[in-house]
Amino acid sequence: MGRGTQQRIASVALVVDNYDDAIEFYTNKLKFELLEDTDLGAGKRWVLIAPQNSSGSSILLAQAKNEVESQAVGNQTGGRVFLFLETDDFWTDYESMCERGVAFNEAPRVESYGTVVVFQDLYGNKWDLLQFNPPS
Repeated sequence: MGRGTQQRIASVALVVDNYDDAIEFYTNKLKFELLEDTDLGAGKRWVLIAPQNSSGSSILLAQAKNEVESQAVGNQTGGRVFLFLETDDFWTDYESMCERGVAFNEAPRVESYGTVVVFQDLYGNKWDLLQFNPPS
């Protein structure tokens, strides 16, 4: 059997109310990088963000354009954690996010797999900040 084509998830779309408000939150509160902001005309933009020093997937900020999309803002997963931000220095990132006013849903906790805390973005989407334990 031959090897298949190589694939990866390049970006995940995140429906937002407003491009600029979302860029402000992600770049200032979470310290993400703005990778691209291209005007596509008719009020649409191609806006990509990603954590600093990341070599993985990015997030495509997609401004809601109708009522159905607007209803999904802040609740793309029906209230479950939507995205997982992995770090190699949990406590530094947690303290820094606290200082910048990120809203946390709980106190950090240590689980069998690592250290984790749930936080919210500006729309209420739930995220995990987590640091996995080193492999044993």
